Amino acid sequence: MVDVQKNKKSSIGLIEKLKQRWNIESNWSIIAILLVFSINGSFAAWVAKPITSFFGLSLETVSPFIFWPLRILLIFPIYQLTLPIVGWLFGQFRFFWAFEKKFLSRLGLGFLFKESN
Repeated sequence: MVDVQKNKKSSIGLIEKLKQRWNIESNWSIIAILLVFSINGSFAAWVAKPITSFFGLSLETVSPFIFWPLRILLIFPIYQLTLPIVGWLFGQFRFFWAFEKKFLSRLGLGFLFKESN
């Protein structure tokens, strides 16, 4: 019984930390954001599958040591492109657009979002 309450308190503490870090007020927004992250990961992998097939990449034709790094490298940009779209479907476009800009800026791609004067 003590462990259940301890886990519940730590989960609530984690949610509160995320709300504070991401400047979110609603618990529903946190749930939607976490759902978007999880759904988008599966969606990006699903989208990457026919693309790898189009290029003739499969575990039957290519070594796993080549296939999996290439597949992950393909999934990464798909994930970044679809994250704001899936976020929009859950009413969280503003959060995910800001998240993408910040993330891509850290990768050195901030020039993509610079306003021209």
